[in-house]
Amino acid sequence: MSSSNPSSKFTMPSPSSRSNSIYLLQARELVANGMPVAVVTVVRGNNPGAKLLVTSTDAEGTLGSSELDELTIVEARIALTTGSSGVVNLIPEVDAFIDVFSPPPLLILIGAVHVAQAVVTYAQPLGFRIVVVDAREALATRDRFPTVDDLLVAWPNEAYSRLPIASTSAIVILTHDPKFDEPAILGALETDAGYIGAVGSRKTNEERRDRLLATGAKPEQLDRVHGPIGLNIGGKSPEEMAISILAEVIAVRNNRSGESLRASSGRIRA
Repeated sequence: MSSSNPSSKFTMPSPSSRSNSIYLLQARELVANGMPVAVVTVVRGNNPGAKLLVTSTDAEGTLGSSELDELTIVEARIALTTGSSGVVNLIPEVDAFIDVFSPPPLLILIGAVHVAQAVVTYAQPLGFRIVVVDAREALATRDRFPTVDDLLVAWPNEAYSRLPIASTSAIVILTHDPKFDEPAILGALETDAGYIGAVGSRKTNEERRDRLLATGAKPEQLDRVHGPIGLNIGGKSPEEMAISILAEVIAVRNNRSGESLRASSGRIRA
């Protein structure tokens, strides 16, 4: 129905703006469900404004040809891994802006123990989406973890299958009990988590590694596990241990060694 009022300022949105709205709504919905997504827009070329929405497993839309779309998907997935938006040159005649939408990084704490409570305290200001997992109902309670995003009474593998684990995710295993630790590590190695850490002394980690190798785990798989967990700051209390663990998570995410800045060279900030 059209308006007969000549002073009306209402105009129908253009097809391109409708497309923009659809892609943005899709991106927001995906991010709300824990999935990073990139929206690629042609900014120079034959089809300015053409869009492609890309996730780690799927793509929707087109920039004009299947060949260009395939090239774009590769570039967009690189951007998803780094979390960086920006303009890229796809072919000599086409530039596109890759806009990356990333959900809060997922922090999965296996074991509803005292150290986990301290980790939650310090992780929340860092912007993590925090999930605590423990099969022991007496420990995994809202009284003990009132502010976490999710609290799952489940074995680790059950929890992993229910969570959107990506390369930006961190899995921190704090149970210090082989019947929990070892399945948790093996399950974590089947995910794309960018950080996997397990609590325990050097001796505990060595003995656990030997047992996991005996079950068929490969050395290069177990090399992904940070154990003993955390940076070497001599932490003793749960709070100091939490700071050590989160510092290592951040260092790994930024591809840094965690050494003293005084002893390092190059850029201070990531």
